[in-house]
Amino acid sequence: MREMKISLTFQKQAYAVFFAIILSLVRGVSYSNEIGIALETPMAILAFTFCADTYTQEIVSKRSEIWRLCPMKRRIYFIYRRIVIQEIFLLIIAAASYGLFFLLQNPITYGITQNGLESEICRFFVYFAAVAVTLGFWGILSNLIACLFRNMWVGIGGCMVLWLITNSVIGNRIFGAWNLFSYSFRNIEDSRDFSWLYGKVVCICLGIAAMAALPEIIRKRG
Repeated sequence: MREMKISLTFQKQAYAVFFAIILSLVRGVSYSNEIGIALETPMAILAFTFCADTYTQEIVSKRSEIWRLCPMKRRIYFIYRRIVIQEIFLLIIAAASYGLFFLLQNPITYGITQNGLESEICRFFVYFAAVAVTLGFWGILSNLIACLFRNMWVGIGGCMVLWLITNSVIGNRIFGAWNLFSYSFRNIEDSRDFSWLYGKVVCICLGIAAMAALPEIIRKRG
């Protein structure tokens, strides 16, 4: 509960919920298979702004000197735990946002047949898996950059630059299926095309590398 109070302040929870509601109102979709595309890239922005202060809040609040008295393993454990708490909350927001699109926009689906219902359920779970990887990668990356420069805004800004590069036509042409947002650029007309998984594998590998590098950065940067 203590870590939840630190990681999930009322302000952060409020703007995450507000973000999801506004997005489902202003981002128009016509068909249900467009919802995942409408959500993935904005959710990445929410993730790297939400998680950038996971450790730097200790510096801002001047608690970092107390943290220095704790063993390194314990400090890293607390940071990892805070990241997990935040990511779980963001996943809940991402799932709720998917439902809000159906509730507020009523996009065209495959109908109410049994096969249509199964298709919608499968589509949601594919989206949930893809957005889980997206949220994890961008949240971890923003925290890593913020720890490296001891500044939350540098973490957000660095991620924003990468977001602009990869979430673009040029980025799609350069990286193709290996793009960080390969799920958003996939061919939605071909449900059997899973080449976008390459991009999610890249996210997972980079996320693991970032998590592995975090202890050394904390050790050197304090």
